[in-house]
Order: sequence, then C-alpha cells, then structure tokens
Amino acid sequence: MHTLLAMIALFLLVALNGCDSRSPNNYDPVFHSNPHSVQEYVFAIHPLHNPTRLYENFNPLMDYLNQHIPDVRFKVEASRDYQSFDEKLKNRSVPFALPNPYQTLIAIDNRYRVIAKIADDSDFKGIILVRKDSQIRQVADLKGKAVSYPAPSALAATMLPQAYLHSHGLNVNHDIDNRYVGSQESAIMNVYLGNTAAGATWPSPWKALGKERPEIQQALKVMWETETLPNISVVVRDDVPEALARQVQTLLTHMHESDEGRNVIQKMRLSAFSRADNRAYDKVREFITTFSKNVRPLEAVTNNQIHSTDADK
Repeated sequence: MHTLLAMIALFLLVALNGCDSRSPNNYDPVFHSNPHSVQEYVFAIHPLHNPTRLYENFNPLMDYLNQHIPDVRFKVEASRDYQSFDEKLKNRSVPFALPNPYQTLIAIDNRYRVIAKIADDSDFKGIILVRKDSQIRQVADLKGKAVSYPAPSALAATMLPQAYLHSHGLNVNHDIDNRYVGSQESAIMNVYLGNTAAGATWPSPWKALGKERPEIQQALKVMWETETLPNISVVVRDDVPEALARQVQTLLTHMHESDEGRNVIQKMRLSAFSRADNRAYDKVREFITTFSKNVRPLEAVTNNQIHSTDADK
C-alpha cells in the first residue's frame, strides 16, 4: 500500500511540473519599463508665426536644450491660435512656455514664473501697414474701413496698434471694422490682397515674410509705429524642478556667447535672451489696465505678483 501511494504521489508531482507555466518551454518574458526613461517637457510657443514656420524656427532651440541637458527631452508645441495658447496657461498644461507680455501676466496669475525674456525691448512694438498705392495718409483716413490683426490678445500686433489709433482720435470699437484673422502672416496678407485698408503686426514676422516674399514688402509700407514694451518672456510652471529651471535659464541667457547659440538665435529670428523675473512685466500690467479702461475691455489680470526667488534675480 505504501508503495502504491508513493507511486501515485510521484505521478502527480511530474504532471504538475509539466503544467507549470514557468517551465522553459512555456515561459513568457515580462517587460519592465525602462527605469532610466527620458522625462519629456513641452515648451509651448505662442503664435508668433503659423505652426509650420514656428516649428522650423524653434525646433533648433529644442535641439540645443536637449543636447546640453541630459536625461530630459524638450519638445516644441504650437497652438492653433492665441485663444488655445492662452487656455494652456490657464489650465497649466505646459511646463515651459514662451508667451507674449500680456500672456505672461496670465501665466504669472496661474503660478508660472518668469526666468528669462527676449533681450531687445526696442523690437517689441506694433507696426501698422498700408499698401503703397493706398490713399491712407493719416489715422482719420481709416474711419469706416477695415483693419486686420492676428488676434485680440496679441499685444504688439493688436493692442499696441489699437492704443495708437485711439490716442490719435479713432474709436476702435465704432470707427473701424476690426478683423482678427488668426496669424501675423494673415494680418499682413489681408492688406496686400486689398481685403483691409491697413493691417497690424510687429517687426519680426514683417521682416521674415519680406525675406520670403519680397514682392509683399515692395507693395506695402510701414505707416505708423507704436511705443515699445518689455519683450516676450520665458516662463516655467511652479512644479518644475528648480534645478532644471536654472539649467534652462542659464543656457538661454548665455546662448549669444557661442557660435552654436548665435546660430540657433538667428534661426528663431530673435535677439538674445536675458535674465528676468516677474517684476520686469509691471509696465505691461500698467499698460493693460489703461488699455482696458480707455480702449476696449480685456480679460482681467490680477495685481498679485508672485514674489521673486533667488532664481529670479
């Protein structure tokens, strides 16, 4: 009897081993995620240009950051229009961004902080274009006519020109037909094609389009220029690691010191970056307050500035 029981036990043991999913013939490997996977950070650029041109201009900056900061990867992100970019700041959906100065205030109010800015403030101004064969000679000549702009929240290309027209006696809410056409290039092309009597933009896209389409620049002229404001900023969300924010700040603000960095800056058609903090945009906040009161209402931005840290200085 003992011998029979031993034989039955041995048989069962062999059968169970044969069905073991861990046997060499039935082994399925388990794949684990790479513990050293690269962390990706989106860098959203406000609609300086149409998405195609924006990618061409700013992908070299992402390559530059990726090359100099190991273990992370930066990826440029375009936006369909100004409104969709603004929503990204309000929703805090992007860790890094390059907003215009008005959007910088929106970012600050949503717990981003400024770490750098485009250095040349003299280039951040609005320009108002007309055709060279136009009969427009003074601001009053625009009364009853259409003017094209990229978007209501474009500071240099919309708000500054509208403030200029207002200061020269034109009620922009009633005296003209304001057409927000979606991009800087469209604002210019509407004037070129005769769809609007004038169009507003700022120097960077005007120069870029002129190089690619010289016939456009030959047909148009800059009729008026506005005052200047602090240039475009670089902002970082408050939950991005401090060490990474410092690395980005250092790389950006020293780009102009090397041939490699200057080449990237040239491709972006921007001047050098300089260090900055939230306080650099106090003048913009003052402008927005005055503009909203005197020209047309804008979405409110608070007066609560995020206090600068040592990294801001």
